[in-house]
Formats: sequence, C-alpha cells, structure tokens
Amino acid sequence: MPVRSGTANISLPVSSRSNSASQEKIPGGSVGPVAPHEDQRVGQYFSDGRRKVDYVLVFNHGRQASVKSNAHHPPTHRLNVISNGNLPPAVAASGQQGGADREDLGVGVDPGAEAVHLEGDPADAEKVLIREEFEARLLEEGLEVERDTEVRVFGPSFTRLHAPWPVLSREAEFLKIKIPTNKSYKVKEERGLSGSLNEFWRKLNKPFQPRIPQVDQTTKHLAHCFSRDKLHLYNITSQDTFFDNATRSRIVYEILRRTACTRTCQSMGITTLIAKGVYDSAFPLHDGDYMVVGHSEQRNDRQLLHDEWARYGAFYKYQPVDLIRKYFGEKIGLYFAWLGLYTQLLIPASIVGVFVFCYGCNTVDTNIPSQEMCDEQQNFTMCPLCDRACDYWPLSSACGTARTSHLFDNPATVFFAIFMSVWVALFLEQWKRRQITLNHSWDLTGLEDEEEHPRPKYQTILLQKKKRMRRNDKKKKKKIEPVQTEQDVAAGKHNWRQRLLSAMNTETLTADEKLTWRDRLPGYLINISSILFMFGLTFSVVFGMIVYRIVLSTVMAMSPDPQTKANVRVTVTATAVTINLVVILILDEIYGAVAVWLTELEIPRTEKEFEERLILKAFLLKFVNAYAPIFYVAFFKGRFAGRPGDYVYVFNDYRMEECAPGGCLIELCIQLSIIMVGKQLIQNNIFEIGIPRLKKMLRACKDKGISLAEREEQLSTSPQQWNLDYALVPFDGLTPEYMEMIIQFGFVSLFVASFPLAPLFALINNVIEIRLDAKKFVTELRRPDSVRTKDIGIWYDILSGMGKFSVIINAFVISFTSGFIPRMVYQYMYSPTGTMQGFVDHSLSYFNVSDFPIGTAPTSSALLNITFCRYRDYREPPWSAEAYQFSKAYWAVLAARLAFVILFQNLVMFLGLLVASMISDVPKDISEQLKREKKMLVDVFLREEKEKLQLVQTLFSKNQPGQGPTDMARFRTLPPGLTQSLRQPQDEDVEVGGPRTMRRAASFSQFTRQMSTSPRNDASRHTAV
Repeated sequence: MPVRSGTANISLPVSSRSNSASQEKIPGGSVGPVAPHEDQRVGQYFSDGRRKVDYVLVFNHGRQASVKSNAHHPPTHRLNVISNGNLPPAVAASGQQGGADREDLGVGVDPGAEAVHLEGDPADAEKVLIREEFEARLLEEGLEVERDTEVRVFGPSFTRLHAPWPVLSREAEFLKIKIPTNKSYKVKEERGLSGSLNEFWRKLNKPFQPRIPQVDQTTKHLAHCFSRDKLHLYNITSQDTFFDNATRSRIVYEILRRTACTRTCQSMGITTLIAKGVYDSAFPLHDGDYMVVGHSEQRNDRQLLHDEWARYGAFYKYQPVDLIRKYFGEKIGLYFAWLGLYTQLLIPASIVGVFVFCYGCNTVDTNIPSQEMCDEQQNFTMCPLCDRACDYWPLSSACGTARTSHLFDNPATVFFAIFMSVWVALFLEQWKRRQITLNHSWDLTGLEDEEEHPRPKYQTILLQKKKRMRRNDKKKKKKIEPVQTEQDVAAGKHNWRQRLLSAMNTETLTADEKLTWRDRLPGYLINISSILFMFGLTFSVVFGMIVYRIVLSTVMAMSPDPQTKANVRVTVTATAVTINLVVILILDEIYGAVAVWLTELEIPRTEKEFEERLILKAFLLKFVNAYAPIFYVAFFKGRFAGRPGDYVYVFNDYRMEECAPGGCLIELCIQLSIIMVGKQLIQNNIFEIGIPRLKKMLRACKDKGISLAEREEQLSTSPQQWNLDYALVPFDGLTPEYMEMIIQFGFVSLFVASFPLAPLFALINNVIEIRLDAKKFVTELRRPDSVRTKDIGIWYDILSGMGKFSVIINAFVISFTSGFIPRMVYQYMYSPTGTMQGFVDHSLSYFNVSDFPIGTAPTSSALLNITFCRYRDYREPPWSAEAYQFSKAYWAVLAARLAFVILFQNLVMFLGLLVASMISDVPKDISEQLKREKKMLVDVFLREEKEKLQLVQTLFSKNQPGQGPTDMARFRTLPPGLTQSLRQPQDEDVEVGGPRTMRRAASFSQFTRQMSTSPRNDASRHTAV
C-alpha cells in the first residue's frame, strides 16, 4: 500500500531563501514577482505555490522491491553511504561542518521520507544511491529540488527542479543568451509605391493572420548577451518572469547535462543516467492544459497554439512562427518556418502544373500522333507481346493509353520542367533570406556553436578501452618485474593513499582521450557491408517486381477477353506499383531502425555527429528504397528488351518487358503518382495518427498493473501537470519530420516532368501535415527541450544537392523517356509537310514474321495473311542490306537527345545563377538594421565607459582632496594600491607595495558590488561560479 505524506523540499527554506531572492532589488527593475493566475499554479509550482517547476526527472520503482520501515534501520542521512564505502565529496566535506552547514548547503532532509531501504535487486539499490548523489550535485549547482515523499513499490516518482534567479542569471551569462535591452529604435518604414503596396498586402492578409498578441513591428529593441554587470540595461520587471519558460528549461537542462556523477564511472550528464536506467526520463513541463477553461483572454501560450495553430479549422491561416519559437525553441521554430515557406511556394508550382495538365486535356483531341494510333484504318499490325501464346494485335487497341499519355507528355511538359528547376533555385534562395530574417528577429545573429558533450555510449566504450589498456599494462609489468623486493613492499605500505587515489582517478576520463579510427574500424566495415546488402535487397525487390510484371503480362495476354488484353499494361503497372508501395513502406521502417543501429556502431562522439551520420544513412537508404522502381521505369525499362527475333529473356522463358507504344512516360506517371500519394497518405498521416495513439494505449495497459488502492487514490486526487505530461509520448527529434518532407521534395523536383500534378498533391498533403504536426506537438508529445540553432543544418545541403540532381534527372526524362525529342526530330528533319502527319508510321519498324525463331511465333492467329508486323524502334527494314540494324533516324534522334540534355542543363543552371544573383541572401532592410544596431550598441557602451571614468575620477578626487583638477587620460589606468584597495578592501594578504602594474579600469557594478561586500550583505551577492 503506498503511503502519501506530502512533498519533500530538498532546498533552502522558502522563508529564508526564496522570498529574499524574489524580493531583491534589481537595477532597472521593480521589486517582487508577479503572482501567477490561480489556474496556472496547479501542477506547475512547488508545494509553496511560488517557485515554478522548470524541469522534471522521473524514475520508476521496480515491482520486486520491498520496503522496510524505520523500526529496523536507524535514521541516517540520505547521502551517508554509497556502495564502495565512500562518501560523496560534497557530503563528506559538509559532514565535518555540522548540521548548520548542511542547512546552508540547501540539503533539507525529511527523516520519515528518506529512511527507506530497498531489498531485492542490488541494481535498484545502486540506482537509488546514484540518484541521491546526482541530486546532491544539482544542489551544489544552486538548483532547488522537490520530490514526493510518497513511498511507492511500483510506478513513477517525480523529482521537480527549480532554478532561482542567481542560477538563471549565472547560466544565462555563461550561455551568452541574448536578451532585449531597454535601448530601442524605430524601424524605418518604406514610403512611396513600395510602402503603399506593403500596406495593401498587410490589409489583404489580415484575415489570414492568427489571433495572437502581436509584437510592435515598428520598434526594435537592441539585444545583447546577458550580463550580471549590466542589469540596468534590461527591463527586469520581475525576476520570476524575466526569462520565459523555454529559456528556464534550457538553462536547467544545460546544468543537468554537465553535472558529473562518479557513481556512473562516466564524466557527466543526465543522458548517461537515462541510458543506464537510473532515470526513466527528463522533460520540461507544458504551460498547463491546452483546452481553454474560462475566459479566452487569459489563454497561455499552449492554449494559443492549440486554438490558432493546431486546429484543422485554422488551415488557411499563417503559422505563428514567433510563438512556436518562444514555446518550443529555435530548432523546432525553424522547422515549421521552413515547412511553411515550402508549402507557400508550392502554390505557384501547383497552379502552373494544373495549367500544364489542362493544356494536355484541351489538345488531346487535336494531337496528330494520338489520332493516328486510334485510327483503325491505318492498319498497324503489331508484333506479339509474348512468345507462342500471344497473337498479333492492332495498334488501335492501345488508343486509350495513347490519349492518356498525351495528358502528361506534351510540349508544355518541357516548359514545366524548366520552370520547376528554376523554382527549386528560387525556393533555396528564399529560404536563405527567410532564415537570416528569423535569425535577426530571434536574436540569433552571431550565435556560436555550443560545446557538445560526449554521448553515453562513446564514454562507455572509451572507458572500456582505458580499462583494457590498463589490464594490458599490468600484464606487461608482471612479465618485466615478476618478483617484487622487500624494499618495494615496504615503500608501497607507506604510499597506499597515493595508490588508492590513482586507482580512483583511473575511472575518470580526460578531454585528451578519444577513440581512434582503429577503434571504429569494425563498425565501419559492418556499415559498408550492411549498406551494400540493403542496396542489394532493394534491387532484388525491383527485380522481383519485373518478374511479376512479365509473368502477369503473359497471363493476361493469353486471356480470350479482348478488354483484358487491351488493358494489360495499365493493370500490370497499377497492381505492381501497389505491391511495391507496401514493400517500400515496410522497408522504410526496417531501414530506419537499421540506420540507427549502424550509426551506433560508428560510435560518434557527440549528439550532433550522431544526428548527421544518422540522417545521411537514413536518407541514402530511404532514397534508394523509394526511387529505385521509379528509376527503373524511367531509364531502364524497354532499353534492353531486344527486338522481334532477338529478344532478351529472363530465366530463359520470359521476355523482358517493353514500353507501351506511346512510350514509358505514362507508366512512369502511374508509378510516381501511386507511390507519392500512397506514401503520404499511409506513412505520413495514418502512421503519425495511429502510432502515437497505439503507444498511448500500450502505456495505459501497463498502468493497469497498479494496485486497486493506488488507482482509487489517483482518481480521488486531481492529476498534476507532471503526471499528465509523463503520460504523453516522448519527443524523438525532428529527423522523421524532415525526412518525409525531403522525400516528398524529391517527388516534386526529380521526376516532375512526368507528373505535373505532383506539386498539387504535395500542397494538399502539406496543408494537412502542418496542422497534424502542430496537433501532435501541442497535445500528444511531451514538451521538447529548447535548442538554439541558426539554421536547419545538414538538411539544407541535402536540399541543395537534390536541386542540382533534379536538373540532370529532368533533362534525361524529357530526352530519353518522353517522346518529345523523336517528335521534334521527325517534324523538322523527316516530315514532308513540316507537321506531325505520318509520325507513327515513321517511329515503327518492320519485321518479317518468317524470321521468328522456331517455337516463338504465335501458334494460332485470328489475323490471316500476316507477312510483316511492326514494332517500336528505329531499325532498317528486312528488305534492306543491313536488315534490323539501327537506322540513320536512330542516330539522329540519339544525337538530338544528348544535345538537348546539354542545352537543358546549361540553360537551367544559367537561370538558377541568375535567380541567385538577383535575390540577395541578406534582405536590404535587415542589413541596414544590423549596421544600425551595431553602431547603437557601440555608442551605448562608450557612453557607459565614459560615465565609469567620470565616477572613478570622482572617487579618486575624494581620496586625494589636496590635488587640483586632473586630466581624464590619467584615469584610464589606476595605481595598483588603489585598485587593490577597491577590489579587496579587507584582505590582509595582499601586498600593497608590490611592483606597479598597468590595470584596466573596472566597471561601475564591480566597484559597487565589491565595496559593499560585507557579512551582513552576503545575500545580495551573485552566486559564485
């Protein structure tokens, strides 16, 4: 039976610490915190209702653990003993100072809650001690800790963390977090025609703007890295609300990530403890419930995001990108900003694609090649589609395929391919501008890369390597010195302390130690072999689909139903693509898990390296998986099938498949459309909705294992915010979100010449995807850690590479897959009238049926007196001296195709460079604002330095009243005696009469803080670093 006894505050008493800190007078601000709304207090504050919960640590109790009461064990300090018999350093030091010093350290102990001893699995007891030491380290860092004193035998327990103002200010200065100052300027507004157009555009967009509190766009506050010496520059109205919740949680997470815990034999971090199972999870809290209760004017940020962003009814509105960044951090804000820009630019691409499709629909009845193929009087008798069982067939039976092919294979397709290639360059340039604008708006300009801590697995393997090397060194020493003299033994007795310390130090890792390529070589070899194996698996699936097509085509060609024979190609293509789609979805999930496993084998040092390598592997595998069947249809199908009388066979029985008489472009269109739409519909939407709900159901099933009394207790008490957030799905990163959009970007850009409606389907999907992701982030996921970043990282390089690759792919699709080049060559080189009349007859070659090999001719035919049959190719007729060899028309078409590829690539590259040169990376207004802000900051600091020098002059004049006015240049440096007396007025160990040194003038805050330092004023000092 669980016993509830309230909460234990492992921190300084509220009356002596929290109140004094929150009421402290800050230069440039007012006194006292702003009381939160009563609805926001529930579940988001400590038990005192004042200190906000900035972070939550969760650990689970095992079922097998048993609890013993205080009657069997005397009450001891919760950090008194750890498994190796030593005391943690901080506790050992504080234990020598008495109970008063412990209270100063902020370690408050609840004897009734802490005298709990676990029996059963020793690993659980070890984890308890590790948690105790880790939380003691957090107390040393200045955090305040509160945990439930409820004694549990099963289920999660929560440890809540709060960062007081001294810790927040100290860490904000270390992390160089930029904060808006009270110095501002008016943003220059555009005038004239451009200003009028912008004003008209703002009024036109007003119905599409989300209803959230708007920031004044006409005033810009200067931002500067936070400094405790310049508090007067910031608008500090309250210490509790000066840093928003995302910044507070980021600061606490940074402390958690770097806090060392010697029990883990690692260097540092909450990630290590979670990996070892000491803690189950760690996360910041959401800002209350996402459902609005009461007045809508009192909505918190989460409720604003839910009402104005995460509803499907808000699909027509712009995204509140600034609010997303404020709540989730810059990394997630940049993702949704990128997705929003990509979706917006899909609108013109979709409109042009629809016009191209409509052009094909309007000209299909006037298309001469389609009319000739549908004309039954032309009497084009085609060669059989298979050996023996298939009969000769009239070309007019493929009329439907020919007409459908013209919808996507027409002259407008070439224009659309050029347009989309330029669109890709425009999209990349626009994103660079948008990214720089957001960097300026979010105060990310000049952001430096933060120091990356090693990953837990990297530290574990490095530690194992160190232990292995130490064992090898011991073996070598034993071989060299097999016998130890009595003098060495006697000397060793006196140096046992040094040996003990050295043995303890061997468990720690230094910054110089790292894994070499020799340590990673097995992982690299496994990576290469596994990736090659998965490539082979993907190609095997494609080959299996080829065999399926061939067999099904043969079976359907043998059918007596003429309608079935007429729809052989469409039916075979549709069913094969549907099966292939299912296989792609299955392999996608397998390849995602395999990519994680392979990346772990490489042992990346930091999380950034791990993420980049994982992205490259996952993208490579999923790219090949999604596009391998499309590449086959576009560039290989029908190229190696042979000709009548000399076909290429698979397994010596089945002929390689050929393209339709209208070309392979219609089959490529069917393949692309089914895979694209099906992948988006099933994987991107159904999976994203179904899998989180399935995980939630599984978690609910696990919770059924709790006792009936505990369940009744949970129902009787209102759940706290940390309980509600713990029930949500953990955030796994943005890699899946980016990956599905990058694959979609490939469908839109790579083969868009074959499917002009691809941008339209992508636009519809993205409109749904934005709201689906928003709902998932706001309602179904735990709040992610706020991560600062100024770009989308490696994803931009992938987008840029795909944009360049799309130029080559579209050039080859138009040249070799579509019929555009053969039609142009015929019209301008071989047509007697300069029109397309006679093109079908020109594109078909003759074959003498008497030249069929034995056993391959049709066994029975409904058509009599067949001497010649036709097939699609450019070859010499059988009556020629070079029968069945490639004709001159073949080489002319091939030369034209290669020339078009070169011309297309150079034209598109020139247009892309032209677009890039016309659109500057940095907008003009942003460039002017950056220069203006830099100048204003310099002026502000110069003015401050001047005031400091004047103050120093005043102080120096008071100390030397007999002297007259002094030149200001003299006070740029101070005499060492005065400097030391100002810095350390009560330090008796400082030598005043030492050598004279040139010292830089200290800031005014340093003078005021150091001169007012006294035992009585100790509470007003900043926390020591």
